[in-house]
Amino acid sequence: MIDRQSTASGAHFAFTNRWGGVSAAPYDTLNLGGAVGDDSVAVEANRARAAADLGLDPAAVCWMTQVHGREVAVAEGPWPGGLAPRADGVVTARRGLALAVLTADCTPVLLADATAGVVGAAHAGRPGLALGVVPATVEAMVELGAAPERITARTGPAVCGPCYEVPAAMRDEVEAAVPGSGCFTRGGTPGIDIGEGVRRQLAGAGVTDFLLSPVCTLESADHYSYRRDRTTGRQASYVWVSPL
Repeated sequence: MIDRQSTASGAHFAFTNRWGGVSAAPYDTLNLGGAVGDDSVAVEANRARAAADLGLDPAAVCWMTQVHGREVAVAEGPWPGGLAPRADGVVTARRGLALAVLTADCTPVLLADATAGVVGAAHAGRPGLALGVVPATVEAMVELGAAPERITARTGPAVCGPCYEVPAAMRDEVEAAVPGSGCFTRGGTPGIDIGEGVRRQLAGAGVTDFLLSPVCTLESADHYSYRRDRTTGRQASYVWVSPL
């Protein structure tokens, strides 16, 4: 149900797939997205299951109301009233507090400086990549005491460049904003490689320890893909650092 990755320094990364939950089709079964048309009771049950599997308090996971922008929120604890802010990046300096990002083709970017106890999560879709949500998240982490050279970065399952077909003008626009992100699909049509764009932005921000997920959501039957299915659920990616 969940792919877990941890570092010796105490950084934890976790990525769900679509299995192990209670949602009915077409959201079957571990849909964690609360704004896609699924039953809210099922979504809450799924979030509780995922949190329990990770040893987290579901009430203490910080989600975002994602809007495909570059705003970054700072979490000092669980959101008051459980109201997630409109943002596509979130950071915290509170050890043990988990941050989460929802995706179904966009690239989830998880960041951790375990030495400083600072973590961040970013939702990098095409608009967010071009607007710079990833470097903005790194910058917000630095303001909390993180150092780019200490940050470990992981991305989760996302649509790959060879599968992400877009109009030529859109490809050129993103390529102009993030050089190296424009590509061609397997069919020879214009495409965008968001993962490669994220890698270049991280490197430009001074982050050298990064690992990109090899999983393409459009090709994987084990993951949600909006481009493939349209009406579908969302998987989640979580990041936190162990308390001292």
